[in-house]
Amino acid sequence: MEMLATMIAQLLDDAPLDQVEAAAKDPAIGAILGGMNPQHAIVSSLGALPSDSVGYPWNSRYIVASGDLLSDFRANLNAESQGRLQVIRLYEQTTDPGVRDLLSFMIARDTMHQNQWLAAISEIEAKQGTITPASFPLELEKREVAHQFMNFSQGEESAAGCWASGPSMDGTGTFEYVQQPKAYGQAPILKPAPDIMHSRPEQAPSIINVGTLSK
Repeated sequence: MEMLATMIAQLLDDAPLDQVEAAAKDPAIGAILGGMNPQHAIVSSLGALPSDSVGYPWNSRYIVASGDLLSDFRANLNAESQGRLQVIRLYEQTTDPGVRDLLSFMIARDTMHQNQWLAAISEIEAKQGTITPASFPLELEKREVAHQFMNFSQGEESAAGCWASGPSMDGTGTFEYVQQPKAYGQAPILKPAPDIMHSRPEQAPSIINVGTLSK
């Protein structure tokens, strides 16, 4: 964040007006320049503002700490993957050699970070398997559906995928393709909302057709 904030500050300091106007001819850049978040000026005086693109401030909800290392490491791998993707998109949007040099460094570090998490994930999977959490007894699962690929959509093209047949990735079963699987359990009977909710009887909850939703 410090590297990016410093880079942006250096680019904006004493930027000639004609260059700003020329950059604004690009629709995306023009939209950004024309709709700057006022909090950037009011709250941080144009300094680095730890918020997303619509001004929502950073908070601890961005931290993934589930208590399961494999789950957390996979979340970290996803974050590094998304970060590298976005920096590459920034790289493609500029021809400035200095900016590209900095972004090239960050892209390379994201490559290393992904490799680090992949190595750690591989080590954990070798010890406890690929499914998290590993501590939950398999016999408590409804194992008859644990490796079923349930197709609720029209057509059967998905049946050819490696996710629908052959050995499962966790090594504990074989994938099974099921076209239009049967419903489990009885159809629920839901009561209308109480009168205090001011709902009309015809607006009472109804059973959702999952097959229709998936289409």
